[in-house]
Amino acid sequence: MPVKQDASGRRSLALEFEVPGTPEQVWDAIATGPGISSWFVPTKVETRAGGVVAFHLGPGMDSSGHVTAWEPPRRFAYEESEWIGGDAPPLASEFIIEARTGGTCTVRIVHSLFTSQDDWDDQLGSMETGWQAFFGVLRIYLRYFPGLRSATIRPTGHYLGSHDAAWNSLKDRLALSGAALGEERDTSRNGAPQLVGTVARVAANPQTSELMLRLERPAPGVALIGTYVWESQVKVAISLYIYGDDADAIVAREGAIWQAWVEKHFPLKEPEPAG
Repeated sequence: MPVKQDASGRRSLALEFEVPGTPEQVWDAIATGPGISSWFVPTKVETRAGGVVAFHLGPGMDSSGHVTAWEPPRRFAYEESEWIGGDAPPLASEFIIEARTGGTCTVRIVHSLFTSQDDWDDQLGSMETGWQAFFGVLRIYLRYFPGLRSATIRPTGHYLGSHDAAWNSLKDRLALSGAALGEERDTSRNGAPQLVGTVARVAANPQTSELMLRLERPAPGVALIGTYVWESQVKVAISLYIYGDDADAIVAREGAIWQAWVEKHFPLKEPEPAG
């Protein structure tokens, strides 16, 4: 969906997703720290207008701001002052929840930049692809695990070659090459740590490639596995969302295993030359 500009100069991107659940369940998932952390990134929210909102997007990629609207269970909005660094204008985000028949809700998202310049249109437009993946996680969470305790494992790596080569390497190492929707896969077949689950999403474009599993082992949850291009670098990212009373203990056990595996095969720094 293209970025639009109105008469005031505001540049905006509007997206809409249908998710399972009541408005109250959806509100808890998209407007509270524990809720957002269960399907997006580790997040803290002070649940009031004027409260602080903070997102831990990855190493060196935190973003924070303040809540501009808190109207449960319908409207949640916030503004991030340094969402991409540099001299980018503040980013305003608004989430509107509307109930639908059949036990689902529509979530409408509007991201706005109050600037007439198009310098950040690419970053604003890329949010459409990003939200597609994370709302896939949200749908699984709301359908199968609403309200359950959650914990996450989020190792990130680097690849020195092309984006396509990185994606093929990651799929091969995790025994995910050729995976199709509805198939059950086991990532340990080629010696990687084990994830067993059903393929729930496969998507690829020149900037982002991803595959999602609804997990059975090592615990109920979701795995979002992918590669992406960021500031001319190719990144490898594995996000594991674990649900249930034992989520913290499972993440403590499995997190170190996945971190070591990613650091071995996709190190963030280029190896030092032998000598």
